[in-house]
Amino acid sequence: MSAQPRILTTTVGSYPVPDWLAALPSEQARLDATRVVFDIQRQAGIDLPTDGELYRFDLNHPDTNGMIDYFVRPMAGVRTTMGRSDHEAFAHKDSMRFRKKAAGVVTGPIGEGGLNLMADCELAASVMGGPFKFTVTSPYMLARTLLDHHYGDFTALTMAIADVLAAQVHGLGCACVQVDEANIPGNPDDAPLAAAAINRVLDQIDVMRAVHLCFGNYGGQTIQSGTWQKLIGFLNALHANHVVLEMAHRPVEDVQALREVRPDLALGLGVIDIKVNHIETPEEVAQRIETAEKTLGPGRVGWVHPDCGFWMLKRSIADRKMAALVKGRNLYLGIR
Repeated sequence: MSAQPRILTTTVGSYPVPDWLAALPSEQARLDATRVVFDIQRQAGIDLPTDGELYRFDLNHPDTNGMIDYFVRPMAGVRTTMGRSDHEAFAHKDSMRFRKKAAGVVTGPIGEGGLNLMADCELAASVMGGPFKFTVTSPYMLARTLLDHHYGDFTALTMAIADVLAAQVHGLGCACVQVDEANIPGNPDDAPLAAAAINRVLDQIDVMRAVHLCFGNYGGQTIQSGTWQKLIGFLNALHANHVVLEMAHRPVEDVQALREVRPDLALGLGVIDIKVNHIETPEEVAQRIETAEKTLGPGRVGWVHPDCGFWMLKRSIADRKMAALVKGRNLYLGIR
């Protein structure tokens, strides 16, 4: 890292599914598409690219497969064929206000089942040819999408999922593993449980450890209400090397709140707004970085990135936003 810029660029995870992959999906097409995603980021100059999460693509579940169904459906103890009574029971819980249908019903002890993160990480590594980041949805977020008919206790369910994921992340052949959490920003009272579950996963990662947190995105709409100020204790409890935070779509007060984050936790700040189609100029990106550094102090910003994944945007928009990210970082640091 010593030869790299003091502020590094990365992406968060997902990339828009190419039309040709959706039209004619196959293992070879998916592998080719992953090559394309890596190469686009390489050409843009992204320091730590992600694989685009295309291995999670399912034509029958295009909206939620990437963060939820990919993890839930293969697990032992989870039934994903659901009837009316299941949907009604989940809707009455009101645990996921934007989601009325459960991702699955827990009918027995949660287990690995057919989940195999190693295989998909190895597939990405085979076409990257260099360092990249691999993403995993947090156990807390996954637990909130399930209807529990076995544990009868949300904490027990969450930690059971954490144990499964912890066994999956050890030994992954990537440079960084990122745990994604998009629910705790709207449920800060659950911060101790979420932190304990995420840390159980982080503690088994033997490479760089990151945690991505955002307020959700569906068609450009924010899903969770809340502030970063209410999550400072949660951030400080994480066993992570750096955090990847939604900031470009957030009020300026949220930047100020981050001054309370412990100094050894590197801050990654979103400077690209993925909820709008506007392509940021390099000057806009540089200004956002400058504002953050003036507020947080020199050396606190370790990473800059988009607020979240790109999957809901058109490829032409996503590609240009990535290019703007790197150009803006370079402009701010005086890199030619």
